Amino acid sequence: MSFQEAYDNFGLINFIISRNDQIKKIITIIAACVLITLIVYLENSEDVLISQSYAAVATENQTIDCDNPINTLETNACASISLEAVQIELTKYLKASFKHNSYDPQLIESIKKAQINWEAYKASHCDSIFTQWREGTISGVMHTSCEIELTKQRTHDIWMNFLTYMDNSPPALPEPK
Repeated sequence: MSFQEAYDNFGLINFIISRNDQIKKIITIIAACVLITLIVYLENSEDVLISQSYAAVATENQTIDCDNPINTLETNACASISLEAVQIELTKYLKASFKHNSYDPQLIESIKKAQINWEAYKASHCDSIFTQWREGTISGVMHTSCEIELTKQRTHDIWMNFLTYMDNSPPALPEPK
């Protein structure tokens, strides 16, 4: 069910019960709660990217101390900031691996294909983590933390397999942290 369908159903419920004010008030409250729950569920289940929006919302009007977040919104915003940083690092290492191995187009295509498959795995795995914690406000940060850890691991794997040498030659990039 889309947001528009949920909104339309809410309007229909409101119309049907418009003749009895007391019932109308009770059902309107219930319908509003259901609608809000449905909207949150749809936002979380489609892409589980809601945690990505926390950083933008929380930082619009204030600076967040990510060493000492004071609420769930700030915790999620800080996790999103950390995720963005590790995603940037992964992109840097991927691009370096393409450049470093530019002599082998088949290898580059293979790395790209593996990256697409890894992205699908990361999404599926972290969605399951979100599902495990879906009952609480911690679900968003648990999902984002999963993405952070897997992205760090992937960056290290890219470095180890495609940016280092078998001998003692220095790597193309330093080992990621």
